Amino acid sequence: AVVSTQSTGDLKQQLIDVETANGRKQFIAQPKKDTVTKETVNSASSKSSITTVAAQSAAPPVSSAKAEKKKAAKKQAKPTQQPKDAATPPADVSRLDMRVGFIRSAKLHPDADGLYLEEIDCGESEPRQVISGLVKHIPIEQMQERPCVVLCNLKPAKMRGIMSHAMVMCASTPEKVEILCPPCGSKPGDKVTVEGFPGTPDQQLNPKKKVFEAIQPDFLVSPEGNALYKGVEWKINGQCVTSPSMRGCGIK
Repeated sequence: AVVSTQSTGDLKQQLIDVETANGRKQFIAQPKKDTVTKETVNSASSKSSITTVAAQSAAPPVSSAKAEKKKAAKKQAKPTQQPKDAATPPADVSRLDMRVGFIRSAKLHPDADGLYLEEIDCGESEPRQVISGLVKHIPIEQMQERPCVVLCNLKPAKMRGIMSHAMVMCASTPEKVEILCPPCGSKPGDKVTVEGFPGTPDQQLNPKKKVFEAIQPDFLVSPEGNALYKGVEWKINGQCVTSPSMRGCGIK
């Protein structure tokens, strides 16, 4: 027996050659593996494209995300607003900074015949310049070196070109005005208090809020000559503020 040493590939090629010589056409089939691989690749590529498109459509625009972040940050930073009633103290006498003053000197305002220009010691490092419309009621001689009660937290105001930094408190009617008197022994800077009204004076009264205008109608001189707020005496170091001679009138 003769053992063939030709490989299967060689025999196959010889067969193809014989068939070709006899006029038979040869058809070479493509490997199925390549087809499957190509289809798999195409399918995977298609899935990848779909996933990418879906991800892009699902993601929010960058600008929109930034806007949302800014909005959230602003919301956190915004302080909680207090109710107006809680923030604003009631309009009562405790909001007025009234003190003992001492008029060092007074002279006529250079540009107004009805006004005095005074220098008043209010217990501070420097005296205050104060303008008062008292010329028609109190002679200039009685305006020198005398104690008084001064409202110190009004907003400074210019009167005929000169700034006034306080107001002298007076018993008042249309016909007569006199300066209120602090008790004996009081000194410049001593505070006026009214029992039952323990609040803290404003640093400066806001003229737009009309605080003094709301409080002033409740000021009165009693039949005994004591200054009152809603029927309660003004006191300095436990003693009453008084009017020298006027009774039953307003104070301003």
